[in-house]
Amino acid sequence: MYNARRSDYDVTNTVRVSSAADVRDAVQALFVRTWPGTPFAPIARAFQDFELAFTGRMPGYFGVDTVYHDQQHTLDVTLAMARLMAGYELTHADTERALGGERAAVGICLALFHDIGYLRERGEAALNGAEFTRNHVTRSARFMEYYLPTLGLAHWTRTTSEVVHFTGYEKSFEAIGEAIKDPRDIQLGHLLGTADMIAQMADRCYLEKCRDRLYPEFVLGGVALPMAANGNRAVKYASGLDLLRQTPDFMEETRRKRLDTAFDRAYRYLEPLFEGRNPYIEAIDQSLSFLRQILRSESWRMLRRSPQVYAAEPDSLSSVRGLMIGYFKKAWSPES
Repeated sequence: MYNARRSDYDVTNTVRVSSAADVRDAVQALFVRTWPGTPFAPIARAFQDFELAFTGRMPGYFGVDTVYHDQQHTLDVTLAMARLMAGYELTHADTERALGGERAAVGICLALFHDIGYLRERGEAALNGAEFTRNHVTRSARFMEYYLPTLGLAHWTRTTSEVVHFTGYEKSFEAIGEAIKDPRDIQLGHLLGTADMIAQMADRCYLEKCRDRLYPEFVLGGVALPMAANGNRAVKYASGLDLLRQTPDFMEETRRKRLDTAFDRAYRYLEPLFEGRNPYIEAIDQSLSFLRQILRSESWRMLRRSPQVYAAEPDSLSSVRGLMIGYFKKAWSPES
């Protein structure tokens, strides 16, 4: 399955996750079957607004210009989130732990806008959304505060401002848990954080995207070359290949600390939808095995995929690479 997948399709090779309309239709089919009677109209509106925002047609925003966290990434996460919530609901039907239709609708909105903090607002000085890497989740939470009321979900804003942080590293999970009272909302956060991680790591081109796209974002976001305590530049990731060399440790740590422990193996809720299998975890394991094979042999030519970037401008990747080169020159200049 992994080798036969098309680059812009989901892990099952059945849903085109570069298309907001295709993902909306797949989510709707799951949603109306799992929560019959709950209006889908607010979710459909959220998909429309997602597309407006990420293509640069929402007032006040530039379109998405981050090349790793592009439209496909968000739509892939949204589909995974819908599947996780549907599987969870099947497992907890008719119990007090069930999510319910409205909370599930909020979960879809959280997935659609969990990375909107990467989008530059008109009037900001940033040259690329990757510059918000360290605080993009907080920016996404702020967006939720004024966006959800437009969907009739104003009473969820305090909760979503916390739950969205399960996708990032800006707040500890302990702090988030202390701010959320309903255990179902904690569960919603575990499902959201799980969807974010498994969708990207199960992407057919995850390894190439780490090397070619995530690394430039890390450079522009100050992650690859952070400032050390002595005021000098440290080197966390020297290149895209260096990032890949560290990726197995990242994947294993993410699985152990986040997916298995902090999120209590929430990925298992996919299994009721796939006859006991978990195509996301299978794809992740296969990708990790393939990366280890490459690292042993140093056969980097095995990573030859060059998938399309789904950003607002067709030359986004070239623009980001140019900004990265400029960042290097500035970072290592004698005056810096």
